[in-house]
Amino acid sequence: MKVNYLSLGELLKGLRGDEALRDAAKRMNITFSYLAMLERGKDRRTGNPIKPTPETLQRIANAYKFDYLKLIEMVGFSDDPIYNPALKEPFAHNPTLQQWYKTLPHCNEKEVEKLKVIWDVIHEGGDN
Repeated sequence: MKVNYLSLGELLKGLRGDEALRDAAKRMNITFSYLAMLERGKDRRTGNPIKPTPETLQRIANAYKFDYLKLIEMVGFSDDPIYNPALKEPFAHNPTLQQWYKTLPHCNEKEVEKLKVIWDVIHEGGDN
C-alpha cells in the first residue's frame, strides 16, 4: 500500500487553492515572498529548508482554518515543546499520570519535580 506524505509546501499550496499568493499572505500577516518560500520548502537564497516559527504556523492554521496541532505534527514538530504547547504541561508523555496530576490541588514547580521523581521510582519498580 502506497502512502503519500505531503510536505508543508504541498499542503500550503493545496490549502491556498486558487487564491492569489499575495492575498493569502496578507490574511496571514506575513510577506508573500515568505509564503512563497514556505510553499517551495526552502530558502531561495540559501537553499536551506524553512522552519517556520510557531507563530507563523498558528497564522497559517488560522488563515486556512486548519488544525494547528495537525499542522505541527505534519511538519514534524509535534515532539518539540516550542511548537506543541501540550508538551509544556507536566507529564506530557504520560496521559494517565497527567490526568492524575490535574486532579491534585495546585502544585508549584518544585512539587511537580518531586512528583516526577516519585513517579519514575514507582514506574521503574514496576518494570523489574
